[in-house]
Amino acid sequence: MFKNTQYVSEFTQFMQGYLGDNPEVAQGQLEGRALLWDKAPLDLDERVRTAASKVQQKPYPYQAD
Repeated sequence: MFKNTQYVSEFTQFMQGYLGDNPEVAQGQLEGRALLWDKAPLDLDERVRTAASKVQQKPYPYQAD
């Protein structure tokens, strides 16, 4: 089938217009991503301490032994 490469959806047109009129929104998106996802890698010592400090969970935690 032939694709219509000229087609742009109404939503895409809206978002392009909105982001064109409000460039601070794109900056806010980058700041939000950095806050939630872009974290500094843990160093090796901290990884070892984290792994050593984990307490093994019981298979069924609600059973009173």
